[in-house]
Amino acid sequence: MFAVIRTGGKQYKVTSGDVIAVEKLEGAQGDKVEISDVLMVDQTIGSSLVKGAKVLAEIVKQFRDDKVIIFKKRRRHNYRRKKGHRQYLTEIKITEIKA
Repeated sequence: MFAVIRTGGKQYKVTSGDVIAVEKLEGAQGDKVEISDVLMVDQTIGSSLVKGAKVLAEIVKQFRDDKVIIFKKRRRHNYRRKKGHRQYLTEIKITEIKA
């Protein structure tokens, strides 16, 4: 059984036992998380969400992703800007899918 969930503005196809990294969710390591934005369960597609469906997960760890460098430059104008960004992520383990 699989489900398509939406969290952090992105969609993920998950099955029970999967470990995925999503945008930061509130909670500490070991906390239980319930995701109710379920778009699809197996072959059941909701008009926007599947009614009564939810995905239960456990937080494995909170961490920050690798640094992404943003560099802007305009030729012949002595214009250079360099910035870095590290996104906060949460690694979760899918424990159960309830249809």
